[in-house]
Amino acid sequence: MSISLFSLALMPKAPLAYFATPFFGIFISIALYLLGQWLFKISHKFFLFQPLFVAMVLGVVVLAILAKMFNMTTARFYTMAYQPGGNIIFWFLNPATIAFAVPLYKRNDIVKKFWLEILLSLVIGLFVSMFVILWVSRLFGLDRAGIASMLPQEATTAIALPLSTAIGGNSAITAMACILNAVIIFALGDILVKTFRLNSDPIGTGLGLGTAGHTIGSAYALELGSAQGSMAAIAVVIIGIVADLVVPIFSNIFL
Repeated sequence: MSISLFSLALMPKAPLAYFATPFFGIFISIALYLLGQWLFKISHKFFLFQPLFVAMVLGVVVLAILAKMFNMTTARFYTMAYQPGGNIIFWFLNPATIAFAVPLYKRNDIVKKFWLEILLSLVIGLFVSMFVILWVSRLFGLDRAGIASMLPQEATTAIALPLSTAIGGNSAITAMACILNAVIIFALGDILVKTFRLNSDPIGTGLGLGTAGHTIGSAYALELGSAQGSMAAIAVVIIGIVADLVVPIFSNIFL
């Protein structure tokens, strides 16, 4: 009457069942990122082939195609098939963010010397950016949820996503905004640094790249020098902490 567990294990699964495991989300994330790295390399670092951007765009395309094959909405297929593994990938954002303390520790001499200037410039920059985001969002006619999704983008992704959800935004839109920020800064970073001779001030260059470009901006800052890299790291950390405190208050007042 009953079927043994061994027999159940040998029974063929429905095709959809193979996607409803964490392995699918992990595999698709890593595979598309590696594809992005390969495209980035053979294109001589063309900014549109930045691995994170490629993985994001192709990931949406793959999920949309698979959802169509199974007669499901993309949102439902994402929740059922990708999210279990995607959440595991997302978990690593937190230790990756904490790892920014390493380049910061290596150049803590700069931090000790200029800590007040660094703190003030980042806090003022964050407030200016929030007002600009608010103004541009209203100019494009975004509703409250849309503006709430855009406000946390100054923080790195690991902090911006839960912050967006907390103030009534859409974390998916926030993630896209954070990644697009990073891709744009990566694309324009070299041009801006050379055009305005920003590298004459390594502290300002690093703070700017870390604030606007997050992890990708910090990676570019490290290519310019250890001082720039450490400043980019401290920008990511401080902006994340200040944004976590200030953005909810700002949204309650202006939204």
